[in-house]
Amino acid sequence: MKNEISIGLLGLGTVGSGVATILQQHQQDLTYKLGVQVSIKKVLIKDKNKERLSSLDPNVFTTDVWDILDDPSIDIIVEVMGGIEGAKHAIESALRSGKQVVTANKDVMAEHGHELLKLADLEKCDLFYEASVAGGIPIIRTLEDGLASDRISSLMGIVNGTTNYILTKMKQENMSYETALAEATLLGYAESDPSADVDGLDAARKMVILSSLAFSTEVHLDDVLVRGMKDIQAGDLELAEGFGYTIKMIGSSKKDEDGIEVTVEPVFLANSHLLASVNNEFNAVYIYGDAVGETMLYGPGAGSLPTATSIVSDIIAACRNLLLEVNGKRVHSAQHERVMKSDNRRYSKYFHRLLVKDEVGMLSKLTSIYSNHMASLQSVMQHPAKNDGMAEIILLTHKISRQQHLDIIENLEGTASVISHYRIEGEESV
Repeated sequence: MKNEISIGLLGLGTVGSGVATILQQHQQDLTYKLGVQVSIKKVLIKDKNKERLSSLDPNVFTTDVWDILDDPSIDIIVEVMGGIEGAKHAIESALRSGKQVVTANKDVMAEHGHELLKLADLEKCDLFYEASVAGGIPIIRTLEDGLASDRISSLMGIVNGTTNYILTKMKQENMSYETALAEATLLGYAESDPSADVDGLDAARKMVILSSLAFSTEVHLDDVLVRGMKDIQAGDLELAEGFGYTIKMIGSSKKDEDGIEVTVEPVFLANSHLLASVNNEFNAVYIYGDAVGETMLYGPGAGSLPTATSIVSDIIAACRNLLLEVNGKRVHSAQHERVMKSDNRRYSKYFHRLLVKDEVGMLSKLTSIYSNHMASLQSVMQHPAKNDGMAEIILLTHKISRQQHLDIIENLEGTASVISHYRIEGEESV
């Protein structure tokens, strides 16, 4: 029976420092819960000469990852170094050495998670990744354990705090996109290069992880339809509010008899939907299961200590498995064949905002385009435009396929200029 469990920490940045803090400050509680002491034996850093606020013994620091991966006394590797290739190689090496692994790396898990989980199965090791999706929200554990008996048919969420913060400020304080982004950067919610956030790639990676787990299928990053928030035009938020919606950057994943569809894009979300009230840097994931019905998890999606809390929870799970000698007993292989929906099988309502010449017969021309594509219109409204001789036409469709939507947008050229368009979500159970 082990009387101590040793950890090798790969990285001591914002999240790594949070992990070290929790493990040190909660040592007595962890020892009580597990019956053994859990300690950090070695820590990978980039520069030994850098001044650090950490209270860790400097003797545990190393700049050579192999000092940790080749140490047979280290039981659990915690990967918080970031990046893709180096982190992937470290995780692979740790698993092949029979070590348990905890990672917060969404990039690695989205692009290489399927093969790494298969390797973990082969090596009879644990690979935990709770913190890779929504910081301090226990969404992975909820899907794996709490809802294990249910069949998930859809999930949608706000899984990027940067974009949610920007949209909140744009709506509530009438900030411009540029001003809201600058404030998010100043507060540390946005990186110096925010493109992964605002272009939707960060959320897309998280939706790959969640969709693969929820549907027990290998969903790939290329399967996700991604559209960034830079397409949001001036006046769109006010128009959304007027129709009873709010604009949110939503990751959505649905499965039915036709297959799976996964999207990340700004949508018109009904104000009555629970996700519409999630503001600032907070994240939330809304789940619909056949048995449980509707449920939502809400909390901080990033930050040193919230993310570290999820990592330490995974460490505790790995420790318990080590003590019970049941590591690697989870089955991670996909249960179902990967079948993704084509555009003509993806159905939604749509909002179209058009700029047209203000002349007799224009409305008839527009509605005929929709009619020719078998698209029924829920409402049509005209607003005066700032340009003389021009008018804004707002059209809300009934449910149509994404292919119909794309065809209509293409065929509007020459008749109207498309200012903006959005998929409509949340008017009914997803």
